[in-house]
Amino acid sequence: MHAVPLLRTGAWLMDEQKIKNVPLFSDLDKAQLKRIAQISDEVDVREGTELLHEGSFAHEFMVIEKGRADVIRQGEKVAELAPGDFLGEIAALDRGQRNATVVATTPMTLIVMTDRDLRHIASEMPALGRILEAVAKARTPLHG
Repeated sequence: MHAVPLLRTGAWLMDEQKIKNVPLFSDLDKAQLKRIAQISDEVDVREGTELLHEGSFAHEFMVIEKGRADVIRQGEKVAELAPGDFLGEIAALDRGQRNATVVATTPMTLIVMTDRDLRHIASEMPALGRILEAVAKARTPLHG
């Protein structure tokens, strides 16, 4: 089974207040929140949906607004994600492959943006970019 594509066509504009309620984005100014809202979609997924597939290439970055998900690496559960957590940043930032599979364990609402948009905002908003890079580095499994 492979991850379900989550991106919509951009027909729904994200609410800036919902963006501000996410810890990752809470320190952004009004213009930055508006920029995030312009490039993000809000997506509902069912329990059991595979959000990311270990080994596949990145196409999106997600922030959990509601719900929970398990992180599975090499067949073993290594973490549980909850509202405010984000996923997909490692492969999205470095154009690489996913290092884990993530599966929704409850119905979820996600804030989703493309990997390309994530790289752009990380560049446009250096403080946010540094946070994303630090988390990506901390979450990257050691090899060798």
